[in-house]
Amino acid sequence: MNILILGSGGREHAFAWKLSQSPSCDKLFVAPGNAGTAQVATNLPISYNDFSAVADAVRSNDISLLIVGPEEPLVNGVVDYIRQQPDLADLRIVGPDAQGAQLEGSKDFSKQFMTRYGIPTASSQTFTAATLNEGLAYLEKHSLPIVLKADGLAAGKGVIIAETVADAKKAFNDMLDGNKFGDAGSKVVVEQFLRGIELSVFVLSDGVNYKILPEAKDYKRIGEGDTGLNTGGMGAVSPVVFATDTFLRKVEEKVVKPTLAGLLKEGIQYKGFIFIGLMKVNGEPYVIEYNARMGDPETEVVLPRLQTDFVELMAAAAEGTLDKITMQVSPQTAVTTVVVSGGYPDAYEKGKIILDLERLEDVTAFHAGTLANGDQVLTNGGRVLAITAQANSLENAVRKSQEAARMVQFEGKQYRKDIGLDLIRYAD
Repeated sequence: MNILILGSGGREHAFAWKLSQSPSCDKLFVAPGNAGTAQVATNLPISYNDFSAVADAVRSNDISLLIVGPEEPLVNGVVDYIRQQPDLADLRIVGPDAQGAQLEGSKDFSKQFMTRYGIPTASSQTFTAATLNEGLAYLEKHSLPIVLKADGLAAGKGVIIAETVADAKKAFNDMLDGNKFGDAGSKVVVEQFLRGIELSVFVLSDGVNYKILPEAKDYKRIGEGDTGLNTGGMGAVSPVVFATDTFLRKVEEKVVKPTLAGLLKEGIQYKGFIFIGLMKVNGEPYVIEYNARMGDPETEVVLPRLQTDFVELMAAAAEGTLDKITMQVSPQTAVTTVVVSGGYPDAYEKGKIILDLERLEDVTAFHAGTLANGDQVLTNGGRVLAITAQANSLENAVRKSQEAARMVQFEGKQYRKDIGLDLIRYAD
């Protein structure tokens, strides 16, 4: 079949890399793609938020399966738009409609959803500019630290953890009164801080049936030891040593099943990925957030471990036949180290020449922010490459990924040198 992926990051390169391995994949397109996707697919120079252009690309390339990578087009309603085209109404799509994508598009919606269906999460309250003074009074009585979340999409930067009431009040005012996150911050969710250890579980749903994909742990802060500013993700590991079978069974019973049952009860036929950000607190799972798509860079460690034909898996999700698929997962450990531009996550320069990619062996370099320029590959984003290694032990996977991250070169290159080390210590 002919397949179109929407997106341009490391997640979409990982999708394209995995799909291209299937004998069921005839022609593969990515819109707009990057220098990495161009190696395994045809890039289409269209924006994934230009729904009319997406629909035209589906028609002109005889696409029979559409996979939506990023959250923004999902929240903006790309699936709804395609479904409204009479000639495309039956197109197979992996990705929820706008109603389902509210799980990520609105923190307030997701918190209320979890409360309605008894899904364990931190206690919270939501405020708007109209209730700013009530919110400030609420903060004064809140336990520390205080978590503040912009309600809408804020490119992974809409969460602030305030250590003092004064810091919380400043952040709260900046969001609601100072328009710090624009429309995304028109509502602010104030949340209890949970002490525990984080991981992510990924669910693929066909609207009724589901498959739980390999779990992963990502590293969000720019600096070693989880210090500095939040980023889109500096690395990831799968499997996660503290995600025991007992704990994952609790996740399935207390989180996955009630989430999918709740979606059905609300009339949402959810066909796509649900990323469940979890905190393990005293052996129990608590949901920090939902995302309506796969995580990045977690995708770059999850997909390499999948041994099931990825085209068959995606088609089954779109067709409602996931119950017919038996999923196979490699026991190997996958580790990805994200190599980023100098200055990221603040201001950074693009257009730096990337050298020594051809020297990398026994790893997969997933392109996140890259651009092909003749024979050269240039940096074209904050997160540039996600370099994934697989091995029979966590230590070896870490070593291989880190060695490759050291080897690749461009001006201003940064990467974290402690990805996975906390899990090695945890296992010890």
